[in-house]
Amino acid sequence: MKYAIGPVLWYWPSDKLENFYQRAAQSSAEIVYLGEAVCSKRRATPFAQWMEMGRALAQHGKQVVISTLALLQSPSELKELRRYVENGEFLIEANDIGTVNMAAERQLPFVAGPTLNVYNAQTLQLLLQEGMTRWCMPVEMSRDWLIQLLQQCDAAGVRDRFEVEVLGYGHLPLALSARCFTARSENRAKDDCQTCCIDYPNGRRVLSQEGQQVFVLNGIQTMSGYCYNLGNDLAGMHNWVDIVRLSPQDESTLEDVDRFRANEAGEAPLMVARGSDSNGYWRRLAGMALDTTGR
Repeated sequence: MKYAIGPVLWYWPSDKLENFYQRAAQSSAEIVYLGEAVCSKRRATPFAQWMEMGRALAQHGKQVVISTLALLQSPSELKELRRYVENGEFLIEANDIGTVNMAAERQLPFVAGPTLNVYNAQTLQLLLQEGMTRWCMPVEMSRDWLIQLLQQCDAAGVRDRFEVEVLGYGHLPLALSARCFTARSENRAKDDCQTCCIDYPNGRRVLSQEGQQVFVLNGIQTMSGYCYNLGNDLAGMHNWVDIVRLSPQDESTLEDVDRFRANEAGEAPLMVARGSDSNGYWRRLAGMALDTTGR
């Protein structure tokens, strides 16, 4: 299997991002995603700087993929999106069907991101016709569902036309809203948010009345409270999954790539903890569940 570092979903300052991707260039990950995939108001890192970081990563042998917004709300965002789609150097990740259309019109290949609603072989065949070369499955899908879908693709004769990627580590991106939850938590209007999410480099925790961390707020994005961790489920991915994605939580995520790789056959189990880690969706359980039985 190959390993990918997903786009940084948190709002980090440019210097922190620069340092992270400099370290990512030295990591064992084969693929690195970068770019703003959550909110267009996060402009601390401009397009030209993303491209510079991408070129530096490519020089170290990484496949660079530019991620795009998952929620497009204005003509100005479409204009900016065209710059990313037409970057002329790197593959893009389409996280909105409008981005798929834009890439298809230009006959450009793309990665179908996990926020696209793709749950059956027919939809995958449509995306293949548009130029998809890789599919990152939605985070709430299970291993069983994935296997059934890929068997359908095999029967249709298209399984060998795309790579399969699974988000295997990180707080799960569950939903997006036109409203900004982080701004609201500080009693700010979205139009005057002052990009306050930059003050929360790992989001804002949301606890239940019982004190359980049920969600993490990340601007307009709602994320899972627990960290999704499939590090002990890798053996069951063989023959089905080509790429495992790790979503950056902090710089230690780069070291987790090596831990995942060492446990592909289940010979170096990772430490997981109830109340902070989960693998429920993958195992057809409640999303917050952690199943530690061997499968």
